[in-house]
Amino acid sequence: MTEENQTYDIYYDKEGDFLELTFGEPAQEGTTEEIEKGIFITRDINSKEIKNIGILDFKKRVEVLKKILQKVNLDFPLEINVASLEK
Repeated sequence: MTEENQTYDIYYDKEGDFLELTFGEPAQEGTTEEIEKGIFITRDINSKEIKNIGILDFKKRVEVLKKILQKVNLDFPLEINVASLEK
């Protein structure tokens, strides 16, 4: 992510236990890869920037999100309380 004032959208589907993070403007054209079972990354075809991360069974995989963000060098302020997702 190259923009200094990057925006983020967060969507959580409680029933499906699916978390989706979107970074900045959506890609005009993107490609999605399942990097491991139930974890998806969408990149802009031209810039190769990550535009979206989706995680199935999120409540069981909170730490996975932190690892993915570190692995792809995304600086994202993150604190997740899984108990609050249960309400």
